[in-house]
Amino acid sequence: MTWTFARSTRDSRWSALTAWILAAWCLTAAPAAAAPQAQGEARRALALPGGADPGQSPLRLTLADAIARGTGASHRLGEIRARETAAKAALDFQIAEKRPLAGVQAGYQRTAHVDEYAIPSPTGPPRVIYPDVPDNLRARIDLQWLFFTSGRVAAQARAARAEAEAVGKDWLAARTDLKLEITRTFWALVTAREAERVVAQALANIDAHLRDVKNRRDVGLVPPNDVLSTEAQRSRQQVLLIQAKHAVESAAAELRRLVGLDPDTPIEPDALLDQPLPPPAGASALVDEARKSRSDRQAIESRLVSLAARGDAVRANRGPVIGLVGGFDYARPNPRIFPREAEWRTFWDVGVNLTWTFWDGGRLAAGLAQAAANRAALEERLREFDSVLEVEVRQRLLDLDSAKAAVAAAADGVRAAAEARRVVEDRFKAGVAINTDVLDAQQVLLQAELDRTRALADVRLAEARLERALGR
Repeated sequence: MTWTFARSTRDSRWSALTAWILAAWCLTAAPAAAAPQAQGEARRALALPGGADPGQSPLRLTLADAIARGTGASHRLGEIRARETAAKAALDFQIAEKRPLAGVQAGYQRTAHVDEYAIPSPTGPPRVIYPDVPDNLRARIDLQWLFFTSGRVAAQARAARAEAEAVGKDWLAARTDLKLEITRTFWALVTAREAERVVAQALANIDAHLRDVKNRRDVGLVPPNDVLSTEAQRSRQQVLLIQAKHAVESAAAELRRLVGLDPDTPIEPDALLDQPLPPPAGASALVDEARKSRSDRQAIESRLVSLAARGDAVRANRGPVIGLVGGFDYARPNPRIFPREAEWRTFWDVGVNLTWTFWDGGRLAAGLAQAAANRAALEERLREFDSVLEVEVRQRLLDLDSAKAAVAAAADGVRAAAEARRVVEDRFKAGVAINTDVLDAQQVLLQAELDRTRALADVRLAEARLERALGR
């Protein structure tokens, strides 16, 4: 009965271990953290994730290197950068609206023949007033300059400048999101490698224990079923090791995608899982820092400025528009000169035009209402952002504190499990403990080490999320 209970306990623990390894396999979308340098044959096997060419040296990546590579290779950032270029071009267009326009016109027109019109002259032959000139040629240099628009062009330029700044802030916010994604995936790979090392070490321990059990069976100190139980546990740990290797390969593939590497490039993260973290500042100070540093919040503020300027541009339509026009004509015949002659003649003109729409059927009122509503909606979004931001920063601080406490508790659990296993193994060698006790102790130690690895990963993820909440 005792053996049956112990077996059930081991089965439940194996289920927990299997679930943990499967969770580690999905660490690219879950908490991740950095791992210490591995040792021995199992660690060397981790240097080539994803079935890469064993003859190719692995690319060692620090977190900073991965972020730098990912920033340069990101298609999302490339898209936003292109939209920023378009917004700057729109700003250049609005600035160009303040400048005069100059152009050249030329044309040829063939007309039907007409009867010439002439008047008698008292001193000679009749003078032709309207000759028959079927071939009409004309060239003109034209100048237009709207030098007063009641502030409409200036307001549109301000709106375009604010929109360009907002798109730039969008790029910074997207880069911060990408940094979090790369950081999470990087620590996921490190954590998966550490989990593989832990399982590989546990497998080595059970191999040594299996040899000891077989020797004791050969001399009649233990029954044969102890060998079978040990072999069954070894098979389960072998499955865990395979799952851990797959988790490493999955995380490595995701990291290669994010940093723009070839799918067959072997990579090895250069990081330590367990390293001290600087104590964070107080919650109030961090909230103030986040309000000043968050690029997505700055983008909302820039768009508020843009909407205000667009409202000013709509409002400016109430005022007059004054423009300077002029030109220089060279034509044959020149229609501006009387009497008409079949000769090339020049002519110039300069004028000032005023346009003032005093009734537009409600278009201006509708435009102002739309601008005011859009600005009110964006102001509400900013207030909502601020309310969520403060809660988010405080939650990330609590998550970080909880993760640190979990690491300390997990470390105590590892020490206790290691000592318990040592005592049980000594008792087994002395013949006062059974093989099931040793197997249970090894399972407890493996679970404790995996729990510590997961706790360290939670610390790294909590730190990365706090950095993202602060806009760093």
